[in-house]
Order: sequence, then structure tokens, then C-alpha cells
Amino acid sequence: MEKEVILEIKNLCKYFPVNKGLFKKPSLVKAVDNVSFSIKKGETLGLVGESGCGKTTTGRTILKLYEPTSGNIIFKGKDITKKSEKEMVPLRREMQMIFQDPYASLNPR
Repeated sequence: MEKEVILEIKNLCKYFPVNKGLFKKPSLVKAVDNVSFSIKKGETLGLVGESGCGKTTTGRTILKLYEPTSGNIIFKGKDITKKSEKEMVPLRREMQMIFQDPYASLNPR
């Protein structure tokens, strides 16, 4: 029996504008660029990478603490990408990011 997909992320992007100066065109920092994955009921996903690679930004964008630049966030079969801050409040009670201390969880001993 196929397990239900709880969360599906399709081509998620989050870009931040960076102003270079008074007369220069603003540029973009691509913090998250084209991330896709799905999590089925009973599964756990861990994002691992070096500092500054976009792990926290990915999580905050999925929770819509940051507005995605593009892509889709599908939670329990419903696209929540365009939901307002108010509409997200009850959904956030069902979602969370868990930060871990890498020295405790990835101890070489």
C-alpha cells in the first residue's frame, strides 16, 4: 500500500535582493534554488550541509516565514504556496523545524 505524501516541495526558490550601492542595479542572492522533494507519512527528512548553504532558509520558506520567490509547497494534498499569514497560523501547528547540534548528533565516536 502506497503511503500518503504529507509534504511535497516542487522547484522551491528563495532569492533575496542585495543593493550594491546608490547607482548600481540591485542583484539577487539565490539562497534556495530549485529544491524539490517529498515526505511520506512516517518518514523523516534531514537537511545536511555546510554553514550558509540554505538549510534554514529552506525550512523557513516551507513554513512561509519567508515568501517563496517561486515553486510550490503542497501540504497534505493542498497547495499552501499562496496562503496568507493568517491562513498559515493553524497549519504551522502541524509543521515544525527541529534544529540539532551537529557536534552532538554527528559525533565521530
